[in-house]
Amino acid sequence: MADESDPPARSVDDGLNPFAALPSVSSLLQLARDGGTRFTDATLTPLLQRILAEARVDIATGVPLSRGEIERRAIDEIVALRRARLTPILNATGVDIHTNLGRAPVSVEAAEAMAAVAAGYVPLEIEPDSGLRGGRMREISTLMRLLTGAEETLVVNNNAAAVVLTLSALAFGKSVIVSRGEAVEIGGGFRIPDVLRQSGATLVEVGTTNRTYARDYAGAIDGATGALLKVHPSNFAITGFTASASVTELAGIARADGIPVVEDLGSGALVDTQRFGLRPEPTIGASLAAGAAIVTASGDKLLGGPQAGIIAGSRDGVKRLEAHPLARAVRADKTCLAGLAVTLRHYAAGEEASKIPVWRMISTEARTIRDRAEALVERLSQVAVEARVAEVESTVGGGSLPGQTMPSFAVSIASDRLGQDELARRLRTGEPSVFPRIADGRVLLDLRTVLPEDDARLTALTITAVSRPA
Repeated sequence: MADESDPPARSVDDGLNPFAALPSVSSLLQLARDGGTRFTDATLTPLLQRILAEARVDIATGVPLSRGEIERRAIDEIVALRRARLTPILNATGVDIHTNLGRAPVSVEAAEAMAAVAAGYVPLEIEPDSGLRGGRMREISTLMRLLTGAEETLVVNNNAAAVVLTLSALAFGKSVIVSRGEAVEIGGGFRIPDVLRQSGATLVEVGTTNRTYARDYAGAIDGATGALLKVHPSNFAITGFTASASVTELAGIARADGIPVVEDLGSGALVDTQRFGLRPEPTIGASLAAGAAIVTASGDKLLGGPQAGIIAGSRDGVKRLEAHPLARAVRADKTCLAGLAVTLRHYAAGEEASKIPVWRMISTEARTIRDRAEALVERLSQVAVEARVAEVESTVGGGSLPGQTMPSFAVSIASDRLGQDELARRLRTGEPSVFPRIADGRVLLDLRTVLPEDDARLTALTITAVSRPA
């Protein structure tokens, strides 16, 4: 039976209607089979029909493609289907927690644990001893209790979900008091006022953009108040004539009325960042100790684990969240929990600086990075790649410690025959790809965000990018 989508079989050169020169769906399917495609005809047919529909539009607008060009477009799109988009890359941008590059990489051990549970069954919600149903949060809660003092912990799929769930469970139909300086947009259009509306709570703003005091919160509390919300400005900083109420002050105010204090910490620090030469960043444990009933944070920022929203706090508060219908919709899966558990064990063992990539990068001394950069430049120079060591500044990124920089060193490369944009493009499109940054007409490979075990691979990929024919 003829394919209904096939045009009449006529020669390209017969001088008739150009639509007649279009290849048929069946001929394109045969071309794909000849190329060894792994996809079924049923999968490819809609794709090929779309390509032919676009070709008809091209003809109608006076810019027709040749039959060969249409066939090449079809093959290119089929090949693209086979190529995984999310493949490992080397981050040479100098941004440790790069949101566009997937934020924090997890440790080797965490990655292995995530892969292992993904490939099989696990006792996720069953107790091996009794054979009875058990809670999926028990392991995480135990570790977080030791690390932060949290009575209970709930893990959801990201921090945005953690905030929405918390406010929905604690303040639906009530008001939430927030400082005007903290009614912020965190990123990706995630605005605190919008979140409050979505959760069914009413926003009550107090204070001013730059100065808010505990008395401002106290004056706004009434019978409709569901929570006091404090939002850590993790991706920006207000300096100068400023003031803000501490969690300790807010807890003292709220305690008499039985109102919970919720703090969105964002970056999820578990350790004192000053140990690594960074500015102080509030930790989950410190916020809970100061009196917060619920603290939310990201798992894939300064915590250095998989994407997750961490909700830590009092037993009663977290149990209320667990019982909310939204909790099931946003809960974390088994791979996330496995990776997070391994990451938390790194902290429990005091090995975050040696195991967790984000802290490995942050804790590396600048002179060590310089030595690596000099060695890499020497290897590149041996194969006639123009390279030199450049002193640069790296950033933490990911909305953590805004404005905080760390001294670093980069390999600065250039090419007589390639401009900076083309050289950077070649690095980004290599296999695997390298993401650099561009400054002062040169391409920079900041080694703070490249782990030492990847130096040899970075060298090889750079040589390939520079020497590859146009």
